[in-house]
Amino acid sequence: MADEPTLHLTDPRAMRALAHPTRLRLLGELRVRGPQTVGMLTEVTGEAVGSVSYHLSKLAEHGFVREAPELARDRRERWWRAAHARTSWELVEALADPERKAASDLLRRAILDRHVDRLRAYLDAEGTLDPAWVRGTTSSDSTLHLTSDELVELRADLAALSERWQARSDANRAEARSVALIVHAFRDAQR
Repeated sequence: MADEPTLHLTDPRAMRALAHPTRLRLLGELRVRGPQTVGMLTEVTGEAVGSVSYHLSKLAEHGFVREAPELARDRRERWWRAAHARTSWELVEALADPERKAASDLLRRAILDRHVDRLRAYLDAEGTLDPAWVRGTTSSDSTLHLTSDELVELRADLAALSERWQARSDANRAEARSVALIVHAFRDAQR
């Protein structure tokens, strides 16, 4: 479990540090699975021990992860935990700062790539899943005609819906499995 609920990013250096596929994956694993050792993260990600250690140190440098020494059985064992349950930043805050805007864009593109990878992995595995899990799966898109204020309202509604289901989420239930909820709402630049 993370120490704090949300880290609000404003530092472009931290955004660029997180905008690496391995770091995004490691942070995600620590958030979902809880504290782990480098060895455990190596097994789950398929990354080399040295790579995992390096990327954890970069995440720690920017406050995304923290060591969890209380979990170590001896002085050689190093445990890590996510420092926050979520990372957020306000896109509109970056508009006036070209460095921050570029870093925000880089991070958002890395996150989008991670989302696409996760969806592709699901599609590859879908045929092997129990049909009870497939029947709840959804992918859709809608074109809405909204004002900018209505888009802000939609964002708040989606956040509230996500929070409601997050509160209901319990990894310890026997039938519960990890479910990805990925939401994007934006002004369609093609129309």
